[in-house]
Amino acid sequence: MPRPPLARERVLDAYQGILISEGERAATLEAVAREAGVSKGGLLYHFASKDDLTAGLVARLGSLTDDDLERMAAADDGPISYYVRTSVMEDDDLDRALIAVTRLAQGGSAAASDALRDVRTRWAEAIRPHVRDETALDLVMLLSDGLYFNNSLAEPGEELNAMSEFVPTGAALEQLVALVVDATTRAPE
Repeated sequence: MPRPPLARERVLDAYQGILISEGERAATLEAVAREAGVSKGGLLYHFASKDDLTAGLVARLGSLTDDDLERMAAADDGPISYYVRTSVMEDDDLDRALIAVTRLAQGGSAAASDALRDVRTRWAEAIRPHVRDETALDLVMLLSDGLYFNNSLAEPGEELNAMSEFVPTGAALEQLVALVVDATTRAPE
């Protein structure tokens, strides 16, 4: 599939950035055009409305999720370890898209809510064959949700290592990963 035009990507980046830093209400077409460094007409050339911007951001999230699922399937230590470990935010493209789409969902966007449910379902489906039962799958998913949420407790610009009271890092994270893998793959006693 051909790469989207650079101006289109800049507009999506601007929309995503405003959603993350200022919220859904601040992400007006005018603000997005200004942030992207394009005219409003240039923005409208690529996205005729905020609904089109949302659809573009949802498509970006879908594509990034596809990439993440490929990495999960190829992970040397398996999908469970990969998923738990990557639930600690690294401020990468997928994290930023998830946060931005979450802001849209919080603002009432049905398309964003549907996209978030779809992403979570796809991750669960990738993990399901590697856990012993549905309760074990719930443990993996909910623990990972908690790790992801606890990242939001950081002050802007705070390093992850400073977050250790809320989010395990280093050896503590590796011990947690091992515990979750053991608890979700071993048959109950």
